Amino acid sequence: MSRAERETQILEVAERVFADDGYQATSMDDIASQVGLSKPMLYEYFGSKEGLLLACLQRSKAELLEATSRAAAEATSPEQKLNDCQLAFFRFSDDHAQAWALLRNEFSIPSASVNTELEAIRVQQRYFTADLLRSVCEDLDHEQAEAYAEAIIGASERLALWRDHHPEVTAEKATEHMIALFAPGLGF
Repeated sequence: MSRAERETQILEVAERVFADDGYQATSMDDIASQVGLSKPMLYEYFGSKEGLLLACLQRSKAELLEATSRAAAEATSPEQKLNDCQLAFFRFSDDHAQAWALLRNEFSIPSASVNTELEAIRVQQRYFTADLLRSVCEDLDHEQAEAYAEAIIGASERLALWRDHHPEVTAEKATEHMIALFAPGLGF
């Protein structure tokens, strides 16, 4: 197995273990045994348990941006762009439930670098969403676009948390709720 393939394998296992057991309760021994590597090899790859968690978060950050960017690129109208990007977020939270569990349990990780990386995911999506809003609503100024983007991101995260308790609410239905909430203010 190549180094890149091994890193992917380690990140997938670590994401699952962190989400299932919590960051504090997880040991590098737990992850090493499930991956089939020695603990020193995990340290060789990621330096520390925190380094491994940061790598998991960075991978999720890149995958989320890729999913929402792809949705925006494939849309053929402003309305579809808003809808499809929102849907991409909810599908990401469904398809990457383990990564999403890490994001929603951030309060349990007492690490400035981890919390900085979690906030970097939100900032990345704020810039993406603000640019998206300006592309579909040309009369929005920079401040409005960023303020609306923050509101959309916050509401999306809360709705995704709510869906944990309402598994019958599909990604499509959650998207309908978000669009119904924000579309009128955007002139749709």
